[in-house]
Amino acid sequence: MKILVLQHAVSEHPGSFRDVMNARGCTMHAVELDEGEAIPPLEGFDALLVMGGPMDVWQTAKHPWLLDEMAAIKTWVQAGRPYLGICLGHQLLAQALGGEVGRMQAPEVGMSQVNTTPDPIFAGLPATWPCLQWHGAEVQRLPEGAVHLASSPASAMQAQRWGRFAYGLQFHLELTHTTTAEWGALPEYKQALERVRGPGALAALAAEVGAQFPGLYAAGQTIFGNFLDIAAQALPPA
Repeated sequence: MKILVLQHAVSEHPGSFRDVMNARGCTMHAVELDEGEAIPPLEGFDALLVMGGPMDVWQTAKHPWLLDEMAAIKTWVQAGRPYLGICLGHQLLAQALGGEVGRMQAPEVGMSQVNTTPDPIFAGLPATWPCLQWHGAEVQRLPEGAVHLASSPASAMQAQRWGRFAYGLQFHLELTHTTTAEWGALPEYKQALERVRGPGALAALAAEVGAQFPGLYAAGQTIFGNFLDIAAQALPPA
């Protein structure tokens, strides 16, 4: 399976999802949109993975490439092709299809619990489990035809499915042992963290993530493996 990855910050990469790709023999082509790299022709790719980033979906004047990205996302998912968006990628999916994304009253940053409804993307996981949150915007209205799949105490729209093969997840499970430090180095993320938890909060958050890392890693492997299983159903017969 050939996976196109759209990135919006060098530190917001597929992380531990790459372990699943390697185990299954997938190939990955990453495009760093914030550094001016162009989206390649979509033909020839089997799945689209869109990661998080410090920008917001409405910042199209500052980041005009967001318009091209949302157009590509819309074209891709309306063709019935497999899509997984994480954090910003979840919000871009909603916005591209006519939903609404807005700023939260307070950022959701830190360890949290998500409550899910049954869906193939969550197969093998309990109905409630921990994850990492790091966002100040949220999907406030799903696009027409989307199915609401998960919520957290601070944000109702934690996961969505559009059609059979397009998914968005607001929360993070693609973590590695260096994720917290890498994201804490981004000014926008550090400001959101300290707004919620005060100065010097990065070390405490890193300790919390580290304490729960084995479970977070296992859940991430399960979810991305489930996505690849779902994506395989969309591929033409060999």
